[in-house]
Amino acid sequence: MRQSAYLAEYLGSFFFILAILMSGGNALVIGGALALTVVLIGGISGSHVNPAVSVAQYLQGSLRPSDLLMYVALQMLGGISAYYAYRYAK
Repeated sequence: MRQSAYLAEYLGSFFFILAILMSGGNALVIGGALALTVVLIGGISGSHVNPAVSVAQYLQGSLRPSDLLMYVALQMLGGISAYYAYRYAK
């Protein structure tokens, strides 16, 4: 179960950051990408896709410390991967 949540956070972060980079700042595209991400992975991982959201969930008591570390690490890795994919495709 947890591995699928970790993978979902990585892929969700990758997709969301890539959409932000490719949109050129278009708020409608960014909002649509976030909504799609929530729909696709929300049931698997909660669709945090942002370390700040994961930290807030941890402070609220709804995320274990080990999950917090993995979520944040994979979200960062997803964002970095999206940046390099964008740069490569550009």
